Amino acid sequence: MVKIRALLSGYYGKGNGGDEALLATLLQMLPPDVTPVVLSGNPEETKKRYGVESYNRMAFLQIIKALRSCDAFIWGGGSLMQDATSSISPFYYGGLMALAQAMGLKTVAWGQGIGPLLRSQTRWLAKRNFALCTKISVRDRSSAALLSNWGIPHILAPDPVWALESKPVPELADLPKPRIAVILRNHPQLTETRLANLIHALVDLQKATQTFILLLPFQKSEDLGIAEKIQLQLKDVSKIICAEDPQLLKGIFRGVEMAIGMRLHSLIMAASEGCRCFALSYDPKVNRLMEDLEIPGWDLKDLPTDVDLISKTWIQYYHNSEALSSEKILSLVNEAFLHRDLLRESLSNK
Repeated sequence: MVKIRALLSGYYGKGNGGDEALLATLLQMLPPDVTPVVLSGNPEETKKRYGVESYNRMAFLQIIKALRSCDAFIWGGGSLMQDATSSISPFYYGGLMALAQAMGLKTVAWGQGIGPLLRSQTRWLAKRNFALCTKISVRDRSSAALLSNWGIPHILAPDPVWALESKPVPELADLPKPRIAVILRNHPQLTETRLANLIHALVDLQKATQTFILLLPFQKSEDLGIAEKIQLQLKDVSKIICAEDPQLLKGIFRGVEMAIGMRLHSLIMAASEGCRCFALSYDPKVNRLMEDLEIPGWDLKDLPTDVDLISKTWIQYYHNSEALSSEKILSLVNEAFLHRDLLRESLSNK
């Protein structure tokens, strides 16, 4: 069997649980005859965790060397081509893709969530990049609609992380049940006032349901400070769990009744493990998931100012809602494997 080498590019090695989950899923889905090479913000950590060859994502000479040694280049999932949070990001990812295409590598855009693209330059770059890709898979309908408008072939499937294999978390065995997971992140829309209101509502929710609160920082640099603020108000009935391994992070939700989450992949992981979800949206990608799965929630900018209303809504949801059916979860997991099929088709040696 002739091995081919594929360079994987995404927001890897930056301590973000969602992006690490995408990388773990991509590595899980790669054909056995493909050797992965990963561009990472922390190459040593990536090498150690996944057992892969890894290079610094910002070291230009290392990137060129890696590209020259590879047969394929993969944008490894998520919202890489968007200019809402960073105007530089699409030029970084778009530049790498253009370079790989100029060097004649097979290029794959995998599990993409495209946009928002607010600037004409980034729209032009994205359109050019995608038009020259060997294969493309997207994870939401608005990304698919954008590519359709551009006349670019693609497949649409649920986010690849639906198909990530989870692992049981031994330390959960000693924690009280039932449990509610809370995943909040630092963001301009999560103002001090809104956070204070959410914390008060969480205290009320815990008292009313007698649940144990799991605080899950998906990215320590953005989430840990908020988790610590919440724990101050829930001292004996909460625990902060920082899981670095994406499979363990997903496994935490096996033992959780309900998740209140801002982060997209916290909601996907929770829903895929049969957990009821309530969303606090800060981004269109979260709104799209809420719409697709009929997950209740609020846009943070529209969060009620009445703490009593927030807590009563959560309490009612906890007592009266149901998780996705096992049939629905299985259907989404199976559909997510379309991203694996696309890798097999595009990276085949035939």
